[in-house]
Amino acid sequence: MERITSAKNSVVRAMRELKDRRAREATGRILVEGEVMIREALACGLQPFDLLAEDRFEVLAGEMAAAGARAYLVPRSLLESVCETRTPQGVCASFSMPEPLQPGAELPDAVVALDGVQDPGNVGTIWRTADAAGFGALLLGEGSADPLSPKVLRAAMGSGFRVPFGRAEPLGEALSALSARGYSIIASALDGDDFYCRPDPGRRIALIVGNEARGIRPEILARADYRLKLPMRGGAESLNAAVAAGIFMYDLINARR
Repeated sequence: MERITSAKNSVVRAMRELKDRRAREATGRILVEGEVMIREALACGLQPFDLLAEDRFEVLAGEMAAAGARAYLVPRSLLESVCETRTPQGVCASFSMPEPLQPGAELPDAVVALDGVQDPGNVGTIWRTADAAGFGALLLGEGSADPLSPKVLRAAMGSGFRVPFGRAEPLGEALSALSARGYSIIASALDGDDFYCRPDPGRRIALIVGNEARGIRPEILARADYRLKLPMRGGAESLNAAVAAGIFMYDLINARR
């Protein structure tokens, strides 16, 4: 393994730039931090390019090299300059981007659509929960956080490599297309009907999760077949977007089974 000590090294600079969306789109690469996430990316078939690691990751470096990557030993100071986390896990790598869903692509029976969910942690957590609950795709409407940012991918914990995503812009048109294909459109709305007293929406469902502050836009709500809310039996007025989405997804899938 070659050793890099300079922050001006071209490999280090290129990987540092992957924290920026424009660099990711220009190169077709993403930044993956931590051994667990790197192994998830390898297992999901993403092409590895460069690995920056402390010397305790010799086994992983060998596996990455066998998959076609170039592996470099670096000091912690360089990892801190490349990674977004304040305390890096000792290794990061660049990989090819997961391919987004193409317009008109066949979708699974259960999908979740985001209407301006801006917090990367929420987007990643919803993605991870969708994977766990059994939702098969994530659709991102206008104003949603970039699904390929390091923060979103860390929160998704590998689900971003398994559950396909697509950019649904404009979201209203994408929902209309889903409705025409037999999907029931379900919106999380504070003024909606009790979620637990809902009628059966059928097998094909699209759940809309709204912006953390304003919720779902009125023009998007107008596309929904069902507007549902979780009952607030205590003193809280609402739930975090990712928490509410998780409850919706699990219960919808369980009821369908």
